[in-house]
Amino acid sequence: MKHQVERTVYSLSEDAPKRPDRRTGERYLSLLRVGALVFDGRRELCLVRNVSAGGMLIKPYSPIEAGTALSVELKHGESVSGTARWIEGGLVGIAFDQPIDVVALLTSSTEGPQPRMPRIELGCTAWVREDADTYRTRTVNISQGGMCVEGDPRLRVKSKVIVSLAGLGPIDGVVKWQEDDRFGIGFNRVLAVTDLMGFLRQHQRFASRCSVS
Repeated sequence: MKHQVERTVYSLSEDAPKRPDRRTGERYLSLLRVGALVFDGRRELCLVRNVSAGGMLIKPYSPIEAGTALSVELKHGESVSGTARWIEGGLVGIAFDQPIDVVALLTSSTEGPQPRMPRIELGCTAWVREDADTYRTRTVNISQGGMCVEGDPRLRVKSKVIVSLAGLGPIDGVVKWQEDDRFGIGFNRVLAVTDLMGFLRQHQRFASRCSVS
């Protein structure tokens, strides 16, 4: 049986992660990020499933009650405090006391090998060109190797496309899969970390200005 892989997903949204969709009949191999959880005077490890600017979704190894104040260390020596808002299916939804900088959290150390950046959830316009046709889509998430968009069902799997994102420039790719109105696009080249980080910073600043106005 082919197993799907579940990885930690990041979002620039200032909202805390919502309750997860129920999955049935699917098996996952977890490659989730590990965090250090501190609550009720004790420290233990937890698995981090989702992280946004406003909160996170974790799988702890000890029971936690809603309303519990806690902190999670995602980088060595750097912890973020929050409150457990809900518990469901062994998962805990946490709202941070103050929004965090997700882009800074994603920044890797300049020392040692540089790992691939994970998927980052965001919503912005992406233009997808297939032959002579250009479709206006909306991004669901992006990584160095590809992206998921919601868009026109006339896009075809296996077709060669050019994706244009404001602040990132045209990227050649191939439509790998389709599920309803969602499409997975694999890039023909791996995006440089600096390019993707610059794009995310730009998107973050734009979203911040919009929220203020």
